[in-house]
Order: sequence, then structure tokens, then C-alpha cells
Amino acid sequence: MRILVVEDEQPLADAIARGLRREGLAVDIAYDGSSGQEKTSITRYDVIVLDRDLPHMSGDELCREIAGSDEVTRVLMLTASGTVEDRVEGLSLGADDYLAKPFAFAELTARVRALGRRSTPAAPPVLTAWDLSLDPAARKARRSEGEVELTRKEFGVLEVLLAAGGAVVSSEELLERVWDEHADPFTTTVRVTMMTLRKKLGEPSIIETVVGSGYRVPTAGRSRGADSVSEHEG
Repeated sequence: MRILVVEDEQPLADAIARGLRREGLAVDIAYDGSSGQEKTSITRYDVIVLDRDLPHMSGDELCREIAGSDEVTRVLMLTASGTVEDRVEGLSLGADDYLAKPFAFAELTARVRALGRRSTPAAPPVLTAWDLSLDPAARKARRSEGEVELTRKEFGVLEVLLAAGGAVVSSEELLERVWDEHADPFTTTVRVTMMTLRKKLGEPSIIETVVGSGYRVPTAGRSRGADSVSEHEG
């Protein structure tokens, strides 16, 4: 899940980003409204955590712009005011949820995840394929009867692949959905992560490399190996 935090209080923005990254989410930061606008014009975010009071461009204006776009991006609006009138005004601008400062980080995380589920096609709480199961909420992966220990990036890659329902996911899309804006698109980051993920998942490998396209985890009804190269390549 790709998140943008737009907050002009830098220590708070950085703390939110660190916490969400510990939860396995890819997070970018903007410290003012115009920077947030620029980032949203380049990257599709699942959820935007947006402060109302921002320099250069108000959070209200940015929220209205996001709500009027064609992108399915959810907005969690933050504000120092928790009055009913303020919440109603924020929601009327197009925000999907509202959280007053100060807030508990656990609540913010829960709200971000809930909004993230609404920004993509509905997926079951536990993703499965063959003998593999992945529980995003509990951050647990199991194959057959054993739990598989994965890093945050490995878990994120596997979650994207399983959520695709057998469709091919390109390296570029994986880089965009699992890493943040600081990831170098010309590195072998995705390939290296894929190699370690396959090794941890063991044999038989369920992740296919589709020549010239990307990767997929085929559904149980599709024969593994069709249209793909060796499952250990790429």
C-alpha cells in the first residue's frame, strides 16, 4: 500500500511515516500543500494523510482537488479541531475519514488500513494461493503447516502478487506499490527481493516470471509455467 503524508509539522510527519513504514507500508512525505499536490500528480496513492492547515496550499484545497480527480485515492484528514462542525466541513470537502489531533497512532494505522482496503477492489482478509496463506492484518505468512518469516518488503511484494489474483504484476508496479519515492528505478531491488522471497517460500516455487512482463502467482485453476520462463529467473 502506498501512502502520502502531507503535514507541515515536520517532526509529526516524520513520526507518522516511520510508524507506518514499520507496519510495512510504503510512505512518502510532503511538508506543504503545493509539494503534496506535486506528488499526487506524479504518483497514485492508496491513502493520503492530509493536514487541513498547510502553507502554500491549504489542505482543504488539496482535498477538494483530490476528490475531484479520477484517481481512487482515499483521504484521511487531520486537524487540531475536533468539533462536529469541523468534521462535517472536512468530510464535505471530499475527505473519507477525519482524525483530530492529538491521536493514538494505533487508531491512525487502523484507519489508514481501512481506507486502503476501500481504495482497491475488495480482497479477502487472508490471501491464499495453493498451500500459501498471507494475513496482512496480522503480518503473518504460512506455507503448508509452517510460518514463513519475511521482511517488510518481501511481505509487501507477496501481498501485491496475491492480491492481483493471478494477473501479472510488473517490476515497475511492484516498485511503486511496495517501495517509496526514494527507490531507484534502475536498481535490481525488485529482482533481489524476489530471489530471497522465493528462497524463503521454498519448493515448489509458486512465483512465476513472465517474460517481458513481470511476475505472478497463478491461481489454483491455472497451470503453473504457462507463458513463463524458469520460476527461478528474474
